[in-house]
Amino acid sequence: MIENLTIKDVVQGIKRKEFSVKEVFESYLKRAKDKNKELNSFISFNENIKDLPEQGSLLGVPFSVKDSILVKGMPCTCASKMLENYQAVYNATCIERLKRQGALILGKTNLDEFSMGSSSEHSIFGRVKNPHDLERVAGGTSGGSAVSVFSDQSVFSLGADTGGSIRQPASFCGVVGLKPTYGAVSRYGLVAHASSLDQIGPLCKNVDDAEIVFDIIKGRDEKDSTSIDLKEETFPLTETKVGVPKEYFSEGLEKGVKEVIEKVLKKAEEQGVKIQEVSLPHSKYALPCYYIISTSEASANLARFDGIRYGLSIKGKDLWDGYFKTKGEGFGDEVKRRIMLGSFCLSSGYYDAYYLKAQKVRTLIKDDFEEVFKKVDFIFGPVSPFPAFKAGERLDDPLKMYLADIYTVSLNLAGLPGISVPVGKTNNLPVGLQIISSPFSEKRIFKAAKLIESIC
Repeated sequence: MIENLTIKDVVQGIKRKEFSVKEVFESYLKRAKDKNKELNSFISFNENIKDLPEQGSLLGVPFSVKDSILVKGMPCTCASKMLENYQAVYNATCIERLKRQGALILGKTNLDEFSMGSSSEHSIFGRVKNPHDLERVAGGTSGGSAVSVFSDQSVFSLGADTGGSIRQPASFCGVVGLKPTYGAVSRYGLVAHASSLDQIGPLCKNVDDAEIVFDIIKGRDEKDSTSIDLKEETFPLTETKVGVPKEYFSEGLEKGVKEVIEKVLKKAEEQGVKIQEVSLPHSKYALPCYYIISTSEASANLARFDGIRYGLSIKGKDLWDGYFKTKGEGFGDEVKRRIMLGSFCLSSGYYDAYYLKAQKVRTLIKDDFEEVFKKVDFIFGPVSPFPAFKAGERLDDPLKMYLADIYTVSLNLAGLPGISVPVGKTNNLPVGLQIISSPFSEKRIFKAAKLIESIC
Protein backbone atom coordinates (compact mmCIF):
# COMPACT_ATOMS: atom_id res chain seq x y z
CA MET A 1 0.00 0.00 0.00
CA ILE A 2 1.38 3.39 -1.03
CA GLU A 3 0.58 5.85 1.75
CA ASN A 4 1.56 8.85 3.89
CA LEU A 5 3.55 10.47 1.11
CA THR A 6 4.43 14.14 0.69
CA ILE A 7 4.70 15.76 -2.74
CA LYS A 8 8.48 15.19 -2.79
CA ASP A 9 8.01 11.53 -1.74
CA VAL A 10 5.66 10.87 -4.67
CA VAL A 11 7.77 12.63 -7.32
CA GLN A 12 11.05 11.07 -6.16
CA GLY A 13 9.47 7.63 -5.81
CA ILE A 14 8.16 7.74 -9.38
CA LYS A 15 11.48 8.98 -10.75
CA ARG A 16 13.33 6.20 -8.90
CA LYS A 17 10.80 3.72 -10.31
CA GLU A 18 9.76 2.60 -6.80
CA PHE A 19 6.19 2.82 -8.06
CA SER A 20 4.45 4.10 -11.18
CA VAL A 21 2.12 7.06 -11.71
CA LYS A 22 -0.74 4.60 -12.20
CA GLU A 23 0.04 2.67 -9.01
CA VAL A 24 0.11 5.85 -6.92
CA PHE A 25 -3.16 7.12 -8.36
CA GLU A 26 -4.99 3.80 -7.98
CA SER A 27 -3.75 3.35 -4.42
CA TYR A 28 -4.94 6.80 -3.36
CA LEU A 29 -8.24 6.47 -5.22
CA LYS A 30 -8.99 3.15 -3.48
CA ARG A 31 -8.15 4.58 -0.06
CA ALA A 32 -10.17 7.74 -0.72
CA LYS A 33 -13.22 5.65 -1.63
CA ASP A 34 -12.83 3.30 1.32
CA LYS A 35 -12.42 6.06 3.92
CA ASN A 36 -15.12 8.20 2.35
CA LYS A 37 -17.78 5.78 3.60
CA GLU A 38 -16.89 6.92 7.13
CA LEU A 39 -15.68 10.51 6.65
CA ASN A 40 -17.88 11.78 3.78
CA SER A 41 -15.08 14.07 2.62
CA PHE A 42 -15.60 13.53 -1.13
CA ILE A 43 -18.62 14.29 -3.29
CA SER A 44 -17.35 12.73 -6.53
CA PHE A 45 -14.34 10.78 -7.81
CA ASN A 46 -12.32 11.02 -11.01
CA GLU A 47 -12.24 7.54 -12.48
CA ASN A 48 -11.62 8.42 -16.10
CA ILE A 49 -7.89 9.14 -16.14
CA LYS A 50 -6.83 8.58 -19.74
CA ASP A 51 -3.50 10.33 -20.27
CA LEU A 52 -0.98 9.75 -17.50
CA PRO A 53 1.65 12.51 -17.15
CA GLU A 54 5.28 11.77 -17.96
CA GLN A 55 6.93 14.88 -16.54
CA GLY A 56 6.42 17.95 -14.35
CA SER A 57 7.32 19.13 -10.85
CA LEU A 58 4.14 17.41 -9.53
CA LEU A 59 4.59 14.26 -11.60
CA GLY A 60 1.84 11.79 -10.62
CA VAL A 61 0.84 13.57 -7.40
CA PRO A 62 -2.85 12.81 -6.63
CA PHE A 63 -4.79 15.76 -5.22
CA SER A 64 -8.37 16.66 -4.36
CA VAL A 65 -10.32 19.81 -5.20
CA LYS A 66 -13.02 21.65 -3.27
CA ASP A 67 -16.28 21.26 -5.17
CA SER A 68 -16.60 24.99 -5.81
CA ILE A 69 -13.57 25.02 -8.15
CA LEU A 70 -14.25 24.03 -11.75
CA VAL A 71 -12.65 20.92 -13.26
CA LYS A 72 -13.66 20.32 -16.87
CA GLY A 73 -15.88 17.27 -17.34
CA MET A 74 -16.44 16.77 -13.61
CA PRO A 75 -19.39 17.78 -11.45
CA CYS A 76 -19.22 21.15 -9.69
CA THR A 77 -22.11 21.07 -7.23
CA CYS A 78 -21.06 23.54 -4.52
CA ALA A 79 -22.84 20.98 -2.28
CA SER A 80 -26.15 22.50 -3.38
CA LYS A 81 -29.31 21.15 -4.92
CA MET A 82 -29.11 24.17 -7.25
CA LEU A 83 -26.05 22.67 -9.02
CA GLU A 84 -26.57 19.00 -8.18
CA ASN A 85 -26.37 17.91 -11.82
CA TYR A 86 -24.04 20.60 -13.18
CA GLN A 87 -20.83 19.57 -14.97
CA ALA A 88 -18.00 22.07 -15.48
CA VAL A 89 -17.24 22.98 -19.10
CA TYR A 90 -13.78 24.46 -18.44
CA ASN A 91 -10.92 24.28 -15.95
CA ALA A 92 -10.13 26.88 -13.33
CA THR A 93 -6.73 28.53 -13.93
CA CYS A 94 -5.25 26.91 -10.81
CA ILE A 95 -6.34 23.48 -12.12
CA GLU A 96 -4.70 24.14 -15.51
CA ARG A 97 -1.45 25.11 -13.80
CA LEU A 98 -1.38 22.03 -11.57
CA LYS A 99 -2.26 19.65 -14.42
CA ARG A 100 0.51 21.19 -16.52
CA GLN A 101 2.97 20.09 -13.82
CA GLY A 102 1.69 16.50 -13.90
CA ALA A 103 -0.67 16.48 -10.90
CA LEU A 104 -3.70 14.16 -11.07
CA ILE A 105 -7.18 14.98 -9.76
CA LEU A 106 -8.66 12.30 -7.51
CA GLY A 107 -12.03 13.91 -6.93
CA LYS A 108 -14.09 16.83 -5.64
CA THR A 109 -14.43 17.41 -1.90
CA ASN A 110 -17.45 18.15 0.27
CA LEU A 111 -18.13 21.63 1.69
CA ASP A 112 -20.72 23.97 3.14
CA GLU A 113 -23.24 24.86 0.44
CA PHE A 114 -21.87 27.61 -1.83
CA SER A 115 -19.03 28.03 0.71
CA MET A 116 -21.39 29.43 3.34
CA GLY A 117 -20.80 28.03 6.81
CA SER A 118 -18.12 27.24 9.37
CA SER A 119 -18.55 23.50 9.89
CA SER A 120 -19.16 21.67 6.58
CA GLU A 121 -22.58 20.65 7.89
CA HIS A 122 -24.56 22.67 5.30
CA SER A 123 -24.27 20.21 2.42
CA ILE A 124 -26.93 18.27 0.53
CA PHE A 125 -24.50 15.34 0.57
CA GLY A 126 -24.37 15.23 4.37
CA ARG A 127 -21.83 16.60 6.82
CA VAL A 128 -18.08 16.03 6.68
CA LYS A 129 -16.77 14.15 9.75
CA ASN A 130 -13.65 15.08 11.68
CA PRO A 131 -11.11 12.22 11.48
CA HIS A 132 -10.01 12.87 15.10
CA ASP A 133 -13.55 12.41 16.41
CA LEU A 134 -16.37 11.41 14.08
CA GLU A 135 -18.91 13.14 16.32
CA ARG A 136 -17.26 16.50 15.66
CA VAL A 137 -17.22 18.85 12.68
CA ALA A 138 -14.33 19.17 10.24
CA GLY A 139 -14.57 22.97 10.06
CA GLY A 140 -15.71 24.91 7.09
CA THR A 141 -16.12 25.59 4.40
CA SER A 142 -13.22 23.56 2.97
CA GLY A 143 -13.85 20.74 5.47
CA GLY A 144 -13.70 17.94 2.90
CA SER A 145 -10.36 19.19 1.60
CA ALA A 146 -8.80 19.30 5.09
CA VAL A 147 -10.10 15.83 5.95
CA SER A 148 -8.89 14.34 2.66
CA VAL A 149 -5.33 15.50 3.41
CA PHE A 150 -5.20 14.48 7.07
CA SER A 151 -6.71 11.03 6.41
CA ASP A 152 -4.29 10.46 3.50
CA GLN A 153 -7.05 10.26 0.92
CA SER A 154 -5.05 12.74 -1.15
CA VAL A 155 -1.51 14.12 -1.04
CA PHE A 156 -2.76 17.73 -1.04
CA SER A 157 -5.97 19.59 -1.72
CA LEU A 158 -7.19 22.91 -3.08
CA GLY A 159 -9.63 24.94 -1.02
CA ALA A 160 -11.03 28.46 -1.09
CA ASP A 161 -11.01 30.96 1.76
CA THR A 162 -13.59 33.78 2.06
CA GLY A 163 -13.44 34.34 5.81
CA GLY A 164 -11.34 31.47 7.15
CA SER A 165 -12.53 28.56 5.00
CA ILE A 166 -9.02 27.14 4.48
CA ARG A 167 -7.36 28.05 7.79
CA GLN A 168 -10.17 27.06 10.16
CA PRO A 169 -10.71 23.47 8.84
CA ALA A 170 -6.91 23.12 8.62
CA SER A 171 -6.75 23.97 12.33
CA PHE A 172 -9.67 21.66 13.23
CA CYS A 173 -8.17 18.72 11.32
CA GLY A 174 -4.45 19.20 12.00
CA VAL A 175 -3.09 20.08 8.55
CA VAL A 176 -1.37 23.12 7.01
CA GLY A 177 -3.67 25.59 5.24
CA LEU A 178 -2.60 28.73 3.36
CA LYS A 179 -4.84 31.67 2.55
CA PRO A 180 -2.77 33.70 0.04
CA THR A 181 -2.85 37.47 -0.38
CA TYR A 182 -5.89 38.68 -2.34
CA GLY A 183 -4.70 38.76 -5.96
CA ALA A 184 -1.82 36.31 -5.50
CA VAL A 185 -3.80 33.41 -7.04
CA SER A 186 -6.28 33.67 -9.91
CA ARG A 187 -9.93 33.20 -8.94
CA TYR A 188 -10.93 32.29 -12.50
CA GLY A 189 -12.98 29.11 -12.29
CA LEU A 190 -13.97 29.52 -8.65
CA VAL A 191 -17.72 29.77 -8.06
CA ALA A 192 -17.91 33.17 -6.40
CA HIS A 193 -19.13 33.63 -2.83
CA ALA A 194 -17.91 37.17 -2.09
CA SER A 195 -15.70 38.43 -4.89
CA SER A 196 -13.64 40.93 -2.89
CA LEU A 197 -12.84 38.32 -0.22
CA ASP A 198 -12.49 34.93 -1.99
CA GLN A 199 -9.05 33.38 -2.44
CA ILE A 200 -7.93 29.91 -3.58
CA GLY A 201 -5.17 28.19 -1.60
CA PRO A 202 -3.62 24.81 -0.69
CA LEU A 203 -4.21 22.43 2.23
CA CYS A 204 -1.23 20.14 2.76
CA LYS A 205 0.55 17.71 5.06
CA ASN A 206 3.41 20.14 5.73
CA VAL A 207 4.65 23.65 4.97
CA ASP A 208 7.03 22.48 2.22
CA ASP A 209 4.10 21.05 0.25
CA ALA A 210 2.07 24.25 0.72
CA GLU A 211 4.95 26.28 -0.70
CA ILE A 212 5.37 23.95 -3.68
CA VAL A 213 1.67 24.17 -4.59
CA PHE A 214 1.48 27.93 -4.03
CA ASP A 215 4.49 28.54 -6.31
CA ILE A 216 2.67 26.71 -9.11
CA ILE A 217 -0.80 28.29 -8.79
CA LYS A 218 0.29 31.87 -7.97
CA GLY A 219 0.74 34.73 -10.43
CA ARG A 220 -0.94 36.90 -13.01
CA ASP A 221 -3.82 35.53 -15.07
CA GLU A 222 -5.39 37.49 -17.92
CA LYS A 223 -8.75 35.94 -17.03
CA ASP A 224 -8.71 37.53 -13.54
CA SER A 225 -8.07 41.28 -13.50
CA THR A 226 -7.43 41.23 -9.73
CA SER A 227 -4.46 38.85 -10.06
CA ILE A 228 -0.89 40.14 -10.11
CA ASP A 229 2.65 38.93 -10.73
CA LEU A 230 4.52 38.22 -7.51
CA LYS A 231 8.16 39.16 -7.10
CA GLU A 232 10.40 36.75 -5.22
CA GLU A 233 11.67 38.15 -1.93
CA THR A 234 14.37 37.09 0.47
CA PHE A 235 13.81 37.42 4.19
CA PRO A 236 16.31 36.33 6.85
CA LEU A 237 14.79 34.96 10.03
CA THR A 238 17.34 36.64 12.31
CA GLU A 239 15.93 39.25 14.69
CA THR A 240 12.40 38.24 13.73
CA LYS A 241 9.78 40.38 15.45
CA VAL A 242 6.37 38.90 16.17
CA GLY A 243 3.31 40.80 17.34
CA VAL A 244 0.68 39.08 19.49
CA PRO A 245 -2.64 41.03 19.41
CA LYS A 246 -4.08 41.46 22.89
CA GLU A 247 -7.57 41.39 21.31
CA TYR A 248 -6.97 37.74 20.23
CA PHE A 249 -6.36 36.62 23.82
CA SER A 250 -9.35 38.21 25.50
CA GLU A 251 -12.76 36.83 26.46
CA GLY A 252 -14.00 33.93 24.34
CA LEU A 253 -10.69 32.14 23.79
CA GLU A 254 -10.90 28.65 25.28
CA LYS A 255 -8.34 27.88 27.99
CA GLY A 256 -6.98 24.78 26.21
CA VAL A 257 -6.39 26.63 22.94
CA LYS A 258 -4.77 29.55 24.79
CA GLU A 259 -2.36 27.22 26.59
CA VAL A 260 -1.28 25.52 23.35
CA ILE A 261 -0.64 28.86 21.60
CA GLU A 262 1.24 30.32 24.60
CA LYS A 263 3.44 27.22 24.74
CA VAL A 264 4.38 27.69 21.08
CA LEU A 265 5.12 31.39 21.61
CA LYS A 266 7.48 30.47 24.44
CA LYS A 267 9.27 27.92 22.24
CA ALA A 268 9.60 30.54 19.48
CA GLU A 269 11.16 32.96 21.98
CA GLU A 270 13.70 30.31 22.89
CA GLN A 271 14.66 30.21 19.19
CA GLY A 272 15.46 33.93 19.24
CA VAL A 273 12.11 35.26 18.01
CA LYS A 274 11.28 38.60 19.66
CA ILE A 275 7.65 38.66 20.78
CA GLN A 276 5.73 41.75 21.80
CA GLU A 277 2.10 42.61 22.50
CA VAL A 278 0.36 44.67 19.81
CA SER A 279 -3.14 46.02 19.34
CA LEU A 280 -5.68 45.72 16.52
CA PRO A 281 -8.31 48.05 18.03
CA HIS A 282 -10.89 47.66 15.26
CA SER A 283 -10.74 43.84 15.24
CA LYS A 284 -13.85 43.77 17.46
CA TYR A 285 -15.82 45.07 14.46
CA ALA A 286 -14.36 42.52 12.01
CA LEU A 287 -17.10 39.91 12.34
CA PRO A 288 -20.13 42.20 11.80
CA CYS A 289 -18.21 44.07 9.09
CA TYR A 290 -17.40 40.79 7.33
CA TYR A 291 -20.95 39.45 7.47
CA ILE A 292 -22.38 42.66 5.99
CA ILE A 293 -19.89 42.72 3.10
CA SER A 294 -19.84 38.97 2.42
CA THR A 295 -23.62 38.55 2.47
CA SER A 296 -24.08 41.62 0.27
CA GLU A 297 -21.65 40.29 -2.32
CA ALA A 298 -23.11 36.79 -2.04
CA SER A 299 -26.64 38.05 -2.69
CA ALA A 300 -25.40 39.72 -5.88
CA ASN A 301 -23.30 36.72 -7.01
CA LEU A 302 -26.06 34.15 -6.39
CA ALA A 303 -28.61 36.16 -8.39
CA ARG A 304 -27.31 34.34 -11.49
CA PHE A 305 -28.89 31.08 -10.31
CA ASP A 306 -32.29 31.87 -11.78
CA GLY A 307 -33.22 28.52 -13.30
CA ILE A 308 -32.74 29.81 -16.83
CA ARG A 309 -29.07 29.49 -17.80
CA TYR A 310 -27.82 26.51 -15.76
CA GLY A 311 -28.54 24.48 -12.68
CA LEU A 312 -31.92 23.59 -11.20
CA SER A 313 -34.94 24.89 -13.09
CA ILE A 314 -38.52 24.68 -11.81
CA LYS A 315 -41.27 26.04 -14.03
CA GLY A 316 -43.84 28.38 -12.55
CA LYS A 317 -47.02 29.96 -13.82
CA ASP A 318 -44.92 32.95 -14.96
CA LEU A 319 -41.27 34.13 -14.92
CA TRP A 320 -41.32 35.44 -11.34
CA ASP A 321 -43.05 32.35 -10.01
CA GLY A 322 -40.34 30.24 -11.70
CA TYR A 323 -37.64 32.33 -10.01
CA PHE A 324 -39.20 31.92 -6.57
CA LYS A 325 -39.76 28.18 -6.92
CA THR A 326 -36.26 27.51 -8.29
CA LYS A 327 -34.45 29.52 -5.63
CA GLY A 328 -36.78 28.33 -2.87
CA GLU A 329 -36.07 24.70 -3.60
CA GLY A 330 -32.50 25.03 -4.89
CA PHE A 331 -30.93 26.88 -1.96
CA GLY A 332 -30.53 25.59 1.60
CA ASP A 333 -31.43 27.50 4.77
CA GLU A 334 -27.98 29.03 5.42
CA VAL A 335 -27.67 30.28 1.83
CA LYS A 336 -31.17 31.77 1.96
CA ARG A 337 -30.34 33.46 5.28
CA ARG A 338 -27.27 35.11 3.78
CA ILE A 339 -29.03 36.17 0.58
CA MET A 340 -31.74 37.84 2.66
CA LEU A 341 -29.19 39.57 4.90
CA GLY A 342 -27.20 40.78 1.90
CA SER A 343 -30.24 41.96 -0.03
CA PHE A 344 -31.37 43.93 3.02
CA CYS A 345 -27.94 45.56 3.44
CA LEU A 346 -27.93 46.62 -0.22
CA SER A 347 -31.54 47.78 -0.33
CA SER A 348 -32.60 51.37 -0.85
CA GLY A 349 -32.47 53.33 2.38
CA TYR A 350 -30.14 50.85 4.12
CA TYR A 351 -27.11 50.80 1.77
CA ASP A 352 -25.39 53.77 3.48
CA ALA A 353 -26.22 52.58 6.99
CA TYR A 354 -24.83 49.07 6.47
CA TYR A 355 -22.79 48.29 3.36
CA LEU A 356 -21.11 51.69 2.98
CA LYS A 357 -20.34 51.89 6.70
CA ALA A 358 -18.93 48.35 6.66
CA GLN A 359 -16.57 49.31 3.83
CA LYS A 360 -15.32 52.26 5.92
CA VAL A 361 -14.72 49.96 8.89
CA ARG A 362 -12.91 47.58 6.53
CA THR A 363 -10.45 50.38 5.77
CA LEU A 364 -9.89 50.94 9.50
CA ILE A 365 -9.18 47.23 10.00
CA LYS A 366 -6.68 47.33 7.12
CA ASP A 367 -5.04 50.44 8.61
CA ASP A 368 -4.65 48.64 11.97
CA PHE A 369 -2.62 45.89 10.30
CA GLU A 370 -0.48 48.40 8.40
CA GLU A 371 0.40 50.15 11.66
CA VAL A 372 1.32 46.89 13.37
CA PHE A 373 3.51 45.78 10.45
CA LYS A 374 5.57 48.95 10.84
CA LYS A 375 6.74 47.50 14.18
CA VAL A 376 6.77 43.71 13.60
CA ASP A 377 7.33 41.20 10.80
CA PHE A 378 4.53 38.79 11.73
CA ILE A 379 1.40 38.47 13.79
CA PHE A 380 0.93 35.16 15.65
CA GLY A 381 -2.35 34.04 17.17
CA PRO A 382 -5.01 31.33 17.32
CA VAL A 383 -6.97 30.35 14.21
CA SER A 384 -10.17 29.70 16.15
CA PRO A 385 -11.19 30.42 19.75
CA PHE A 386 -12.02 26.73 20.23
CA PRO A 387 -11.16 23.33 18.71
CA ALA A 388 -13.59 21.31 16.58
CA PHE A 389 -17.03 21.38 18.17
CA LYS A 390 -19.67 18.65 18.15
CA ALA A 391 -21.87 18.23 15.10
CA GLY A 392 -25.21 20.03 15.44
CA GLU A 393 -24.00 22.01 18.45
CA ARG A 394 -24.17 25.41 16.74
CA LEU A 395 -26.65 24.86 13.91
CA ASP A 396 -29.56 26.46 15.77
CA ASP A 397 -27.57 29.58 16.66
CA PRO A 398 -25.98 31.25 13.60
CA LEU A 399 -24.22 33.92 15.71
CA LYS A 400 -22.57 31.22 17.82
CA MET A 401 -21.49 29.49 14.60
CA TYR A 402 -20.08 32.71 13.10
CA LEU A 403 -17.78 33.12 16.14
CA ALA A 404 -15.70 30.24 14.77
CA ASP A 405 -14.29 32.75 12.27
CA ILE A 406 -13.61 35.63 14.67
CA TYR A 407 -9.80 35.52 14.22
CA THR A 408 -9.78 34.74 10.49
CA VAL A 409 -12.21 37.14 8.77
CA SER A 410 -10.08 40.26 9.27
CA LEU A 411 -7.39 38.87 6.94
CA ASN A 412 -9.90 38.57 4.11
CA LEU A 413 -11.16 42.09 4.78
CA ALA A 414 -7.60 43.42 4.63
CA GLY A 415 -6.50 41.12 1.77
CA LEU A 416 -3.60 39.70 3.84
CA PRO A 417 -1.90 36.29 3.64
CA GLY A 418 -2.19 33.86 6.54
CA ILE A 419 -1.32 30.25 7.26
CA SER A 420 -2.55 27.74 9.81
CA VAL A 421 0.12 25.39 11.16
CA PRO A 422 -0.78 22.51 13.55
CA VAL A 423 1.02 23.15 16.86
CA GLY A 424 -0.55 20.84 19.42
CA LYS A 425 -3.78 19.45 20.85
CA THR A 426 -6.33 20.22 23.53
CA ASN A 427 -8.57 17.34 24.65
CA ASN A 428 -7.06 15.27 21.81
CA LEU A 429 -8.24 17.80 19.22
CA PRO A 430 -5.82 19.72 16.96
CA VAL A 431 -5.02 23.41 17.44
CA GLY A 432 -3.58 25.60 14.69
CA LEU A 433 -1.34 28.66 15.01
CA GLN A 434 -2.18 31.46 12.58
CA ILE A 435 0.80 33.29 11.09
CA ILE A 436 -0.03 36.59 9.37
CA SER A 437 2.20 39.02 7.51
CA SER A 438 1.99 41.98 5.12
CA PRO A 439 0.56 41.65 1.57
CA PHE A 440 2.43 39.38 -0.87
CA SER A 441 4.86 38.17 1.80
CA GLU A 442 4.04 34.48 1.39
CA LYS A 443 7.75 33.56 1.14
CA ARG A 444 8.50 35.00 4.57
CA ILE A 445 5.36 33.32 5.98
CA PHE A 446 6.64 29.95 4.75
CA LYS A 447 9.98 30.55 6.51
CA ALA A 448 8.27 31.40 9.79
CA ALA A 449 5.88 28.45 9.41
CA LYS A 450 8.79 26.05 8.85
CA LEU A 451 10.44 27.33 12.01
CA ILE A 452 7.23 26.74 13.99
CA GLU A 453 6.80 23.33 12.36
CA SER A 454 10.33 22.36 13.43
CA ILE A 455 9.77 23.20 17.11
CA CYS A 456 6.32 21.64 17.52
